[in-house]
Amino acid sequence: MKGLKGKTALITGATSGIGQAIAIRLAQEGCHVAINYRRNPESAEDTQTQAMEKACHQMEDCGVRSLIVQGDVSQEVDIIKMVETTIEKLGSLDILINNAGIQTESPSHEVETADFDRVLNVNLRGAFLCARETIKHLLATNRPGVIINISSVHEIIPRPFYASYSISKGGMGNLTKTLALEYAQQGIRVNGIAPGATVTPINDDWTNDPEKRAVVESHIPMGRAGTTEEMAAAVAFLASDEAAYITGQTLFIDGGLTLYADFREAWSA
Repeated sequence: MKGLKGKTALITGATSGIGQAIAIRLAQEGCHVAINYRRNPESAEDTQTQAMEKACHQMEDCGVRSLIVQGDVSQEVDIIKMVETTIEKLGSLDILINNAGIQTESPSHEVETADFDRVLNVNLRGAFLCARETIKHLLATNRPGVIINISSVHEIIPRPFYASYSISKGGMGNLTKTLALEYAQQGIRVNGIAPGATVTPINDDWTNDPEKRAVVESHIPMGRAGTTEEMAAAVAFLASDEAAYITGQTLFIDGGLTLYADFREAWSA
């Protein structure tokens, strides 16, 4: 895709799933890529470390440079250091992908304040702070840039028992619009993607269980879950010059899930 070769991208929460797929796709398009992970090196699981190293090898096979950068996006000091390290090691920062996210399940009346705050701090506050530090760099160097927020269909679909997650994704939708409007004249485009049900390691509970998977996919008009590669392709497009006239938008990649699948049959007047 046009305009990606030679650019530098930072992807938060990129140790697996959608984040890792985005990293590999951007590398294939010629981007230098910094992949972020939360845990300290000494506490990182061997499987996680191996996955990151494998991803880096795949990216470097594309003829680009890669960087593994530690940082907890719920911590402001970590975010500042993460952005600074990316710029120092890779020379610049042109594209930010806010992918890091967590969720907790609980009836809303039983949610602990600390759990609520943790989800908002990672998913929404962290995304804002990463965007803030990236925008500072872009303005200081007088260069255009791209920010892409990885949201969810639950940006608009209520999700009982996951109030904090739904709230964070709803806020991310408005964050996308607000930053896009504020910095459009500085050449900084801000968009988002909102994945539906996707086959990722975090969803192994239902993707690896035929009965559970059938239930999930029964709610999707296209009848199947999405893949991480499909999400990554959309991100590559939005990050590229092919999407140069697109900003402030969230692209729902959900197999039609947000089309209200229960209305496939005319059961009401």
